[in-house]
Amino acid sequence: MFGIIDCNNFYASCERAFNPNLEGKPIVVLSNNDGCVIARSNEAKALGIEMGTPAFQIATYAQSQGLIAFSSNYTLYGDISERVVAAIASMVERYEVYSIDECFVDLSGYEKITADVYEYAWMIQQRIRRWTGIPVSIGVAPTKTLAKVANRRAKKNPLLGGIVVLKHESEIRRALDGFDIGDLWGIGRKYVNKLKALGCEDALHLSQQREEWVRKIMTVQGVRLLKELQGFSCIELELVPDRKKAICCAKSFGEYTDNRETVSEALANYAATCAKKLRKEGSIANMLTVFITTNYYSLVDAQYSATKTIHLDKATNYTPDMIHQALKALGLIWKDGFKFKKVGCIVSGLQPEEFRQAQLFTDIDWEKEQAAMKALDTVNGWYGRDKVKVAAQGYKRDWKMIQERLSPCYTTRWKDLLTVKCK
Repeated sequence: MFGIIDCNNFYASCERAFNPNLEGKPIVVLSNNDGCVIARSNEAKALGIEMGTPAFQIATYAQSQGLIAFSSNYTLYGDISERVVAAIASMVERYEVYSIDECFVDLSGYEKITADVYEYAWMIQQRIRRWTGIPVSIGVAPTKTLAKVANRRAKKNPLLGGIVVLKHESEIRRALDGFDIGDLWGIGRKYVNKLKALGCEDALHLSQQREEWVRKIMTVQGVRLLKELQGFSCIELELVPDRKKAICCAKSFGEYTDNRETVSEALANYAATCAKKLRKEGSIANMLTVFITTNYYSLVDAQYSATKTIHLDKATNYTPDMIHQALKALGLIWKDGFKFKKVGCIVSGLQPEEFRQAQLFTDIDWEKEQAAMKALDTVNGWYGRDKVKVAAQGYKRDWKMIQERLSPCYTTRWKDLLTVKCK
């Protein structure tokens, strides 16, 4: 039996976990620079607020409906996500972190704890709530695709207590009957339109089709989906996540700028972040790309955008090298007289660090570089992000995003720890 554990309205739930006064109130979380809505509580959805709604369009809801908007606090959300996974890992041996708010689990062997898989799923749900304060919905079924179907039913019907188990054939048929094929996991819009044009209206109808017909319409991936809907597991857990093929770090400026020093400082920080992520994955990069752009929606400002890719002399994840090469690329594409909206850094051509090739014509001390970066990451891990950094990263941070509604980093910053006063 597979389970999919999905945190309910995750970003909004993270905010509520540390502020009980938010319970029952409509909440939205905004994108970078407080631009538009990227997450909503159920109460906000009930008001008709759609994903991607610009922030200025919901300003009236604050007074009339008591809507509360937060800036994205990715530091908090990432840490809470890791705590949810830790709670899951304490209950199951095999799991796959699918996204920041979803995790697949293998529930085979639950019989050692309890005779009922529903009860075991309930135990996992309660532990996550106790340890983190985050409510979750759990779908359980013989395949990952059916588990997704079960999870969707659990989230849509509050009377089900956040848990749905599809174990028997009759239960699976009832769940698939009327289930829109557009809501199935792993099926694209192109195939949805094609299947509906051929009269295949719901997931039950699709599950009853012949394998040859599905293969002709949707190739071998469609056959895999068909088998999953019929209860035959074809998609295993990915216990070890695949290495990234590229890493990008780019954000829009809080205010447009034509100052090269400001843009360079922002780019240096993004390059340092890419290097840190490379080290965390145990990878090194062979190529580095820098891009810069103005605001294409502006009707009064001159427009310019450019991209430059540099093939690195040596594959690396060494922060000073990354920053040096990024600033070198910026110098090749920089033009004065433009108000820039965004700059970014992409590292690609990634390979495992242990496959690093030695070079005959360099005197680079690899061990010294690795020791320096290990010390850098350790210090910053203990005392906070960028406590130790390269001088090029600067201190002004005039380029930082607008985050006027940012909540405290309750779990990762000492000064933001909750204070409990006893009467």
